[in-house]
Amino acid sequence: MAQSPSHRFGQIIGETLERAVRPILQTISEQLGLYLDGKGERKVRGTKRKVAWMDAQRNTHDLDYVFEFGGSEEQIGSPRAFIEIAWRRYTKHSRNKAQEIQGAILPLAERYSEFHPFLGVVLGGVFTSGSLNQLSSHGFTVLYFPYDTIVTAFAAVGIDAAFDEDTPDSALLKKVKQYEKLRPAEQERIANTLRRCQKDDIDEFVSALRVALTRRIETVYVLPLHGTACTLADLSEAIA
Repeated sequence: MAQSPSHRFGQIIGETLERAVRPILQTISEQLGLYLDGKGERKVRGTKRKVAWMDAQRNTHDLDYVFEFGGSEEQIGSPRAFIEIAWRRYTKHSRNKAQEIQGAILPLAERYSEFHPFLGVVLGGVFTSGSLNQLSSHGFTVLYFPYDTIVTAFAAVGIDAAFDEDTPDSALLKKVKQYEKLRPAEQERIANTLRRCQKDDIDEFVSALRVALTRRIETVYVLPLHGTACTLADLSEAIA
């Protein structure tokens, strides 16, 4: 079955959001000595290109990015951050997408609660304040690129990315073809414009991510019902 121009253009916008955040996440992973897993080849998963993790009930959930401690091309590490990226054009779909993201990530956060992983979501397009607040209330840190910002970013390379339910397929197909003719540098210009327009929001998201990834236990207090309290340097000493 042929792919509709509307679906394909939505994919392009989603890919552009990934292109905008990938170098930011990659820089953080390199600075902190963590492995950043994303869609693509990885020796440890053989021919599978998707990032997938299993919850306690053995349900598999596909993800966009995972930060791993001790991970490598040949070894799966422990998860320290789960990050999902999503695009929606209409408010009527935003609440469903928010619930879909929760359904994928919260069971993983529960299974790996000992690592207290960062829960992040990068959204683009039109999302209601209710759907954004819903995610925040469940512990997600949200980075949001509004629809108008996305239109502005594509306009930087001469593409009118605006469309609605009445936009004919012929107009959307034209947008798709315009994008597919862009040079890599022009595609990167769209991503750069997104980063520039949302710099303050990106900085807040990155700050929250860094805090979560660099969090360490400094002191463990053991307070017995009978006896003397102890102050220890790490968890292994406290257990012993």
